[in-house]
Amino acid sequence: MIKGTFFCIDAHTCGNPVRLVTSGHPNLKGATMSEKRQDFLANYDWIRRGLMFEPRGHDMMSGSFLYPPCSENADASILFIETSGCLPMCGHGTIGTVTAALEAGLITPKTPGQLILDVPAGQIKVEYRLKGDKVERVKIFNVPAYLAHRDVTLDIPGLGTLTVDVSYGGNYYCIVEPQEHFPGIDKWTANDILKWSPIVREAASAAVSCIHPEDPTVNGVSHVLWTGKTQSDGSHAANAVFYGDKAIDRSPCGTGTSARMAQLYAKGQLLPGEDFVHESYIGSQFTGKIEQVVTLNTADGDIEAVKPSIEGWAHVFAKNCITIDDDDPYAFGFIVK
Repeated sequence: MIKGTFFCIDAHTCGNPVRLVTSGHPNLKGATMSEKRQDFLANYDWIRRGLMFEPRGHDMMSGSFLYPPCSENADASILFIETSGCLPMCGHGTIGTVTAALEAGLITPKTPGQLILDVPAGQIKVEYRLKGDKVERVKIFNVPAYLAHRDVTLDIPGLGTLTVDVSYGGNYYCIVEPQEHFPGIDKWTANDILKWSPIVREAASAAVSCIHPEDPTVNGVSHVLWTGKTQSDGSHAANAVFYGDKAIDRSPCGTGTSARMAQLYAKGQLLPGEDFVHESYIGSQFTGKIEQVVTLNTADGDIEAVKPSIEGWAHVFAKNCITIDDDDPYAFGFIVK
C-alpha cells in the first residue's frame, strides 16, 4: 500500500508552473544529483506521476524537490520533476524553486545574493535580487551549452521537409526556424504546434544521436523549439517550446534559451557579452547572455561550448497539501491523449 502526503508551494515563472515540494522527500541513493535522479526514476516515479499528472496536475505542470547539497561548496540541490520525467536541468524550474524557497526561508545562502546549486546536469551558480521580502529577479549561470547537430534534414509526412539544428542547453532541443514548410510561430496556432511537435521530435530522435559527452544518462531529443516573429517590445527572438506529451512552455524556457544561444553563437549570430532577450509564446521574457566560451574535452575530440546565463522572475501564488493514496483509482495520475 502506498500513501504519501506532500506539502507544496505553487509558483509560476513568467507564466509556466513550478510546484516546489517541501515535504515527503524520498531518501535517494547516490553521491551526485545525476545518480539520485536515476534512483528516483527507478524507485519513486509514482510520486512524480501523482503530483504532475491530472487530477493533481496538468499537461504543463512541472516541479521540484529541494535536497541538501551534494558538494561541499553548494548551498542546496534540486531534483526536477515534470510530466515528461525528471529533467537533467530546468531553467524556469530553477528560477521558481529559488524564488519560492528563499521567500519561505527554506535556503540559507552561504553568501547573501547568490547560491551554488547541484542539479542532475552538474553544478550551477545563481544570483538573486530582493525587494523587501520578495525575490524580484533570479539569474542562472547554466551548465555549458553547445550546438550538437547542424542543418539536419527531416522528412515530416503531411508537412514536408524541415531543416533543423539540435542544440544542448541542459536538455537537447530540436530547433526549427521559419522555412518553406514552417511559416513561424506567429503564423501557427497552439494546436498546430501540439500537432507537429511529437512527430518532429520523433523524426529528430531517429535522425541523430544525442548523448552528453560527460554524462551518458543525459541523452535524447526531449524538446522542440519553434521560432518566429516577436510580439513584445525589446525581444530579440521568440520561441514556443514543446515538451512532454502536450505541453507548450509558457515561459521563454531557460534551457531552451541556453540551447538557442549556443546555436546562434555557433552560427556567428550572437557574440559573448551581448544581451539576448528571448520571448515565450505568451510574450514573457528572459534575458540571456553568453558569459564565457569553453571547451568540453571528450574521447571523440573537443567540443566548443558556451556558458550561458538566463535572468527572469517568478511569483508564488499558493500553498497546498496533496495526498496520494492508492485507494484512489487515479492515485498515480493520468494523461488524456
